[in-house]
Amino acid sequence: MSWIEHIGFGLGTLGPKLWVKVTEDVRLHRDFENGEMVMTMRYGLLGAGMMGREHLRNLALFDDIEVVGICEPDLRMQEKTLAQEPNAQFVQDLPALLSLGLDALVIATPNYQHIDQLMVVIEQCDIPILVEKPVVTRLEDIARIRAGVAAQSKQVWVGMEYRFMPALTLFANEIGQVGPPTMLNIREHRYPFLKKVNDWNRFNRFSGGTFVEKCCHFFDLMRLFLNADPVRVFASGGQDVNHLDERYDGEQPDILDNGFVVVEFENGCRAMLDLCMFTEGVKFEQEISLVGDKGRLDCQIPGPLAMKNAPESRAQVTFSPRRSYGPEIRSIEVGEDLLRAGSHQGATYYQHKAFLARLQSQSAPAVSLDDGLKAVLVGLAAQASISSHQAIEIDCQQFNLRPVG
Repeated sequence: MSWIEHIGFGLGTLGPKLWVKVTEDVRLHRDFENGEMVMTMRYGLLGAGMMGREHLRNLALFDDIEVVGICEPDLRMQEKTLAQEPNAQFVQDLPALLSLGLDALVIATPNYQHIDQLMVVIEQCDIPILVEKPVVTRLEDIARIRAGVAAQSKQVWVGMEYRFMPALTLFANEIGQVGPPTMLNIREHRYPFLKKVNDWNRFNRFSGGTFVEKCCHFFDLMRLFLNADPVRVFASGGQDVNHLDERYDGEQPDILDNGFVVVEFENGCRAMLDLCMFTEGVKFEQEISLVGDKGRLDCQIPGPLAMKNAPESRAQVTFSPRRSYGPEIRSIEVGEDLLRAGSHQGATYYQHKAFLARLQSQSAPAVSLDDGLKAVLVGLAAQASISSHQAIEIDCQQFNLRPVG
């Protein structure tokens, strides 16, 4: 089963309709299925910051999921989480969380903590894990985690929720219309990094760097849409506007706020990422274009920050054939319940729907550990290319990087 089939809301292919509505009864009443009682799944949450609480809001939309335990050391985050999940048990540490008899664990802690936490979970139990991206932040951690989880890699599902955005699902369904893909362009123009607990996302050593922390989503989409692994990266970027006047214990943040990344793939395709993190006033936060010999496919997705007095924006997918009188445009409406539950156009909900289906069927993860690690590899290559002013070769078989020449 493909990752598209896992989502299950069936947008289908482009036809005569000009508008697609993505909505459903988001309370999944599943007391009985095929005449049999469906078990309630017991979830634990490790990390209840901004993204952790988005997971909680989306998990609350499922009747057959109960969040029974939460581990969050920050007192302010505990208070906010208690308002959302008053019935969950708060525990002091990861071993205590694992002792609650969980069916699944969601990890939404700061990036640099993922590696050690994953190793602990895999050593102690065999429950399925949904871990937020990026799964690791350093090249040396890739070898460590691949060696440590070799036999249990199917436990791990990496949280690449952009795969599950309704507009991107429709986009993926329509790729065949362009013919064999040649060029892919992804633009994200958005707001600066938000404040996180203890400001961990202000420094490369904790986040992995902007092109790991923020952009591994897009490198994952490149691999997915082009159906190939990357072989070479050249990037140019800098820190020109954001966080320049901030200081934390006397240290200025070193995270980049803009750049271009060109990625070459083993099948001859090329892709480019255009990132700018001081453009929060734009109508569409993400714009994606895929070109083949039969036409161009575009996807435009609005961001979560609604501008005052601005008209409502919907995501849209457009196919522009080379020989035609004009483009075919589809507008995608996402249900209000899903928009209120998160900042990702319903993606977190649909990711959890697919993850739950995986638990119930005991199937393989739709987003594997290696998928997550390859996205990190491209991000690390981009960071290295910017620092060294050199192209970086990627070896996806050995999960390694080396400068060209």
